[in-house]
Order: sequence, then structure tokens, then C-alpha cells
Amino acid sequence: MPPVRNFRPAVSGASEQIALQIRQYLEQQGLRPGDRIGTEAELAEEFGVSRPTLREALRLLSASHLIRVGRGRAGGIFVARTPNEGMGRNVSESIALMLAAETVSMPELLDARMSLEVPLAGRAAANADASVVGRLETAIADAEGHRPGTDAFNDADARFHQILAQAAGNDLLLALTAWILEVLQPTLVAHIAVNVDGPTILEQHRAILRAVRRHQRSAAERAMAAHIAYLGEVLAVTDAAS
Repeated sequence: MPPVRNFRPAVSGASEQIALQIRQYLEQQGLRPGDRIGTEAELAEEFGVSRPTLREALRLLSASHLIRVGRGRAGGIFVARTPNEGMGRNVSESIALMLAAETVSMPELLDARMSLEVPLAGRAAANADASVVGRLETAIADAEGHRPGTDAFNDADARFHQILAQAAGNDLLLALTAWILEVLQPTLVAHIAVNVDGPTILEQHRAILRAVRRHQRSAAERAMAAHIAYLGEVLAVTDAAS
């Protein structure tokens, strides 16, 4: 059972106030996906608003991917994602739209990735424990023997970068970089896979792993920078040939 909510009655701009209070409640209470917040009737009464006003607030939260509304006897308002996860989804969707509309290019996204993922690799090296190292080793091993562009290689490659981002130990940075794996990586791989050398990628991953295992922050950053620079070079070659 969730703790007492103690929401304040909403006045002007009620829907926005309600949405903000529920966001704050999710974060302060550390609620996770699947946790039940309450029912529509309970929340409307606690906020002192009509059902239509509450539903507009819930619509705002649903649009941010934070809640889902279940119907029926076991229904209610449930957490769909944490605030950071919801923010990550919004960023990913925005970048996907920009990429589709060609208002941002893959070279620009790779440049942004360089700015974000290089320091993340350094933070991962500083923070990593034996569990992180073991998971990185497994991700590399799972990619061996598979060609770039195949599901097995792509899944292992994405997992390697996800482990590093998680090991960096900053949930906000993790949310802000979700678009790399959700939007850029699938699009990039589909575009350049034919020109990517699998053994080169794996050796670059091993160089990152060595630095992480030794807690060498600068070496991890250099290795990640070299990896992203290689992808940029392959992208340039692919674009020049098309």
C-alpha cells in the first residue's frame, strides 16, 4: 500500500498543478513502474476537483509516459515509468521526429554522442565494480562470431553501452542519453552495418573494458572517443558511396 499522499487542493491551473504534484509524489516516494497511485475517484476527491479536471491532469502525465490508467475492478492509476524514464522517452521521441524530418543529421547526433558518452565512460570506470566488469565481458562475448547488423550483435552492442551508462551512476544523465540507444544506434546500424568491421568494434569495446576494469577514467574516455570517431568515419564513407 502506498504511503499517505497528502496532496494539496488544486486551484487555478488545476490540471497542471495536479500533474506537477503527482510527478513530485512519484519521485519523493520512489515509486516504480507497476506501483498503484490510487483511483480516479480518490484523487479527484483529494484534490477537490471534478473528474474532467483530474482526467486532463492524467492525460498530461500519460503524454509524458509517467502513468497508465487501468480499467475494471482491479483498475486505477499506476506508475508507467519513473520521472527520469519518462523524460528519456520524451527526448527520444523528439529526436526521432527531428531525424525523420531531417532537421538533425546523423553526423550531428554522433557529435552529440561524443559529448555525452565519452564522460559517461569515464564515470563508469571510476564507479565500476566486479559485477559491471562481468556484465561488460558477457556483452562482448555475446557479440563474438556475429556480424554487425545481426540481432545478436546489435543486442550485445546495445547492452554493452547500456551497462556503461548505468554504471556512470547518474540517473539524470542516463535519461538524457536514452536516445542514443533508442534512436541513433538502430538508425545508424541499419545505415552503416555493411561497412562496419565487427572485429574492430569488439577490439574497441575491449579497450573500454580494460580501462573500466582498471578504474582508469582517462583511458576509458579515450577509448570511447576512438570508438565513436570510428563510427563517424564509417558513416562518412557510407554517405560518400551512396
